[in-house]
Amino acid sequence: MSSLSRELVFLILQFLEEEKFKESVHKLEKESGFYFNMKYFEEKVQAGEWDEVEKYLSGFTKVDDNRYSMKIFFEIRKQKYLEALDRQDKAKAVEILVTDLKVFSTFNEELYKEITQLLTLSNFRENEQLSKYGDTKTARSIMLIELKKLIEANPLFRDKLTFPSLKSSRLRTLINQSLNWQHQLCKNPRPNPDIKTLFTDHTCMPPGGPLAPTPVNLPVAAVAKPTSYTSLGAHNPFPPTAAPANASALAGWMTNPTSSSIQASVVTASSIPLAQNQVSVLKHSRTPPTNPVMVDYQGPEHDQLLKRLRPTPSIEEVTYSTSRQQTWSVDDLPRTVAVTLHQGSTVISMDFHPTQQTLLLVGSSNGEITLWELAMRDRLVSKPFKIWDMASLPFQASIVKDVPVSVSRVAWSPDGKFAGAAFTKHLIQLYTYAGSNELRQHLQIDAHVGGVNDLAFAHPNKQLCVVTCGDDKIIKVWDLSGRKLFNFEGHEAPVYSLCPHHKENIQFIFSTAIDGKIKAWLYDNMGSRVDYDAPGHWCTTMLYSADGSRLFSCGTSKEGDSFLVEWNESEGTIKRTYVGFRKKSAGIVQFDTTQNHFLAVGEDSQIKFWDMDNNNVLTSTDAEGGLAILPRLRFSKDGNLLAVTTADNGFKILTNAVGHRSLRAVENPPFEALRGPIESAVKVSANSAVSSLSPVNCKVERSSPVRPSPIINGVDPASRSMEKPRTVDDVIDKAKPWQLTEIVDSGQCRLVTLPESTDSSCKVVRLLYTNSGVGILALGSNGVQKLWKWPRNEQNPSGKATASVVPQHWLPSSGLPMINDVSGGNLEEVVPCIALSKNDSYVMSATGGKVSLFNMMTFKVMTTFMPPPPAPTFLAFHPQDNNIIAIGMEDSTIHIYNVRVDEVKSKLRGHQKRITGLAFSTSLNILVSSGADAELCVWSIDTWEKRKSIAIQIPAGKAPNGDTRVHFHIDQIRMLVVHETQLAIYDASKMERIRQWVPQDVLSAPISCATYSCYSQLVYATFCDGSIGVFDADTLRLRCHIGPTAYMSPAVLNGSQAVYPLVIAAHPVEPNQFAVGLIDGSVKVLEPSESEGKWGVSPPLDNGILSRTTSSSTTSNHTPDQIQR
Repeated sequence: MSSLSRELVFLILQFLEEEKFKESVHKLEKESGFYFNMKYFEEKVQAGEWDEVEKYLSGFTKVDDNRYSMKIFFEIRKQKYLEALDRQDKAKAVEILVTDLKVFSTFNEELYKEITQLLTLSNFRENEQLSKYGDTKTARSIMLIELKKLIEANPLFRDKLTFPSLKSSRLRTLINQSLNWQHQLCKNPRPNPDIKTLFTDHTCMPPGGPLAPTPVNLPVAAVAKPTSYTSLGAHNPFPPTAAPANASALAGWMTNPTSSSIQASVVTASSIPLAQNQVSVLKHSRTPPTNPVMVDYQGPEHDQLLKRLRPTPSIEEVTYSTSRQQTWSVDDLPRTVAVTLHQGSTVISMDFHPTQQTLLLVGSSNGEITLWELAMRDRLVSKPFKIWDMASLPFQASIVKDVPVSVSRVAWSPDGKFAGAAFTKHLIQLYTYAGSNELRQHLQIDAHVGGVNDLAFAHPNKQLCVVTCGDDKIIKVWDLSGRKLFNFEGHEAPVYSLCPHHKENIQFIFSTAIDGKIKAWLYDNMGSRVDYDAPGHWCTTMLYSADGSRLFSCGTSKEGDSFLVEWNESEGTIKRTYVGFRKKSAGIVQFDTTQNHFLAVGEDSQIKFWDMDNNNVLTSTDAEGGLAILPRLRFSKDGNLLAVTTADNGFKILTNAVGHRSLRAVENPPFEALRGPIESAVKVSANSAVSSLSPVNCKVERSSPVRPSPIINGVDPASRSMEKPRTVDDVIDKAKPWQLTEIVDSGQCRLVTLPESTDSSCKVVRLLYTNSGVGILALGSNGVQKLWKWPRNEQNPSGKATASVVPQHWLPSSGLPMINDVSGGNLEEVVPCIALSKNDSYVMSATGGKVSLFNMMTFKVMTTFMPPPPAPTFLAFHPQDNNIIAIGMEDSTIHIYNVRVDEVKSKLRGHQKRITGLAFSTSLNILVSSGADAELCVWSIDTWEKRKSIAIQIPAGKAPNGDTRVHFHIDQIRMLVVHETQLAIYDASKMERIRQWVPQDVLSAPISCATYSCYSQLVYATFCDGSIGVFDADTLRLRCHIGPTAYMSPAVLNGSQAVYPLVIAAHPVEPNQFAVGLIDGSVKVLEPSESEGKWGVSPPLDNGILSRTTSSSTTSNHTPDQIQR
């Protein structure tokens, strides 16, 4: 439901309350699920109206939604049971026990037995735990306290416990405004119009009746506005003008703008269309247009306006992952120093890549932009400040004369494809990053008069834009071609920081100025929507929590007092003020948020951490000393790494246990001597702010061909590039002959076999890591799914999957297994499929029969759908909506299915045989499907129309049989295509093959499965002879061969059955960890040895041709691909 439709429900609730329709009010509260009336709930609990209590609750949650909900229902039913026992109504107590409490026995059988035993007591107070139970009224009051705590903690009730702050009779006011507007448009307005109906638009009849001649039209602005209307009921007349908006509402500006809140604004013509609801509601014209546009609520949400559709569980509404309130630990904070690096100039700004967590973008006071690979301690790119086009910038002379230009802000775009830098003189520069070792110049903009103080990326109406602010008191929005879209004026002091954000479909920007003013802007011409004072009245930065639900600000006053606060958006007030700062600061403190639970501030040469829900400092660290007095800091997106600046022009990387493992691959000291010459080659003197020469690049650029250059078996026959070595190991490759890493013994790697996994009668046919990385889910050929979880303990403090600790075969307390419907056919012939929701709450799978949706907390089947024929063969969740699922079918069709409404929205046809793979790309807005027909089809996500279809090129002499799978690279552009005859990399934007590898030499058997590693740096592939290959993802060159003897016992290898992996899965955050599922039912997790830390190194290049020592399996077949048709 849209934001406006939701707000309309609140207006109707207010109207019903004012009209005393009590039952209707609470019925709409329940059916809409928008507002939980705690007062009404308390009244019903105190009255013991248990049926009404549960009925009202059912509109917001169900028993098995999550553990908070389960506890709520249990407490209510337990109280109901105890009251029946207290009345000596044993028959009623038995009924409650059997019908209401029985459901909890599957979760805690011992507790259920104990409750049952209360029936045998003459007075249940004889039970020691219930000995203090008083009278019924007191017991209900005590229970209510507990219920309120559970409801407030339950994420399903978030933002549903507070009714919006509305002026009285708000709906009447809106109707009155509409009538005013309609009356102004009348051709014959009367001074006291007689309003008799709201069912049709108001018009005043001509003086002579409906057939009287029409008078001369007057300009709209000349129409007199009536002073009052007659009352439409027994209540007060509608006010003649709109009630002023709540001036203290921080978020109310999004839906209640008034002319009093509109400030002067200069806006250029924009190519970004506003959403209809924004146009209708947010633009408040001073005179009505000649063709007024009324707010239209008859949109797609109209049928859902007065009811909440819940025919099947909504995947997006319920999260079964354990609440952060219960599971967070101080150990989750990155506080251990893992890396110390020297930048060479004071670090001003840092930003981690959104997906490749070990890439850090750094901006310095000498204007230099640097890209660091933290795992390798390697400076990949160095870009000293340089004006790209001197002729286009009128201020270049002043820059040369003035002090060196400093970076003020660096930032990655949300997709990681662009890097932006703002400078203290006029400029911003944008670079493109495509996963290589270079930042390519994309765009330079003379953005502001004076310094550019902040830069951020935003997505108004799905168009990536850059937002900047500066000393000229202006905020500007630019598209990626350099065209200015918006020019926001209204601040009276230089603008210090920006915070773009969105709520549902409304995009907006918070800005702060050095006079302490906070303003908010929509992408329109109506000026700022709020005008508030930040604590301290000076420089302040605003940030949202990662999930966008909580807003914080941090800043310092001119007197040196620092403030860290949380805002109440709905009221525009400060919700919480955090304490723990020193008395005075000599500058402006910086802060960041992480994991939706922690805040961090750099102050007094240390980093202080707060729990978001606690005012006091949680802990602090000085990072082993040497930090700047007011260190700047930045968390990685997953919160496992923290970059902090040092006093000696460098920075340190702090880690938690998970972050430490991601950085342990390379040890720094042994390679310092080797790295020195490379670093010196890319450095340019900081004394010269502008150079007439291009900075020395680590990689020689060459023009990109119209078509990607096809490469077979990792060799580009047309390659002429001299690449900078990507890692320290690549530097070593230059000093010694490269050799393929061969792992043939279990002692050469870390290995764990999952317990209770081996079953020779059941193959592992599908394998997944949970998205949190704490477990593995395997689907067997018999339709049974097994889940393993790693415990959090001293050996494994992160609780993530690891080959160093044996996990537990996990089952719910009921012991209930997850078993698919297998009634669809022969288990030897069916094609199993499985998909896991993004929040690990649900798993959806099928084994020839109906698709089953399982609750991952209880293993219960929530619903089933899509009975065969045809049988489902592949499942994929829509990346932006867990309720939309793409289902590949045995009959070659693809069904786009909406779980919430139990409806197939589209049916896609384009393949000739069953669907074997589906992959979404949000960057390209496409779905790519693959089939047993060796065809690839591209579908538009917006319209579900087919854009293109191509056949993969099968090597000569091979048949196009077997499954074809597709996996998108982390850049969402490149795509890995897997067939038993080949691995291939495609450019999905053109659907052209750019690289191919075919089985040969040590890896000559057919490919059984392959996938990208978590950050798409590697490709893991399994083969039908038991071998495993690890390839460089960019070049498809083999870097490591793992023989079956490394992970299978001699007994298995010498058995009568040939055992090999059918499936492989990559850990979601550990790039060197993968798991394989074998045909004997076993599941094994493999990681490199502690001493190696990774799976070999890539073969080096020697003038475009591989080193002579390279195995033939990486060098044969130099013939370029033919162009795909």
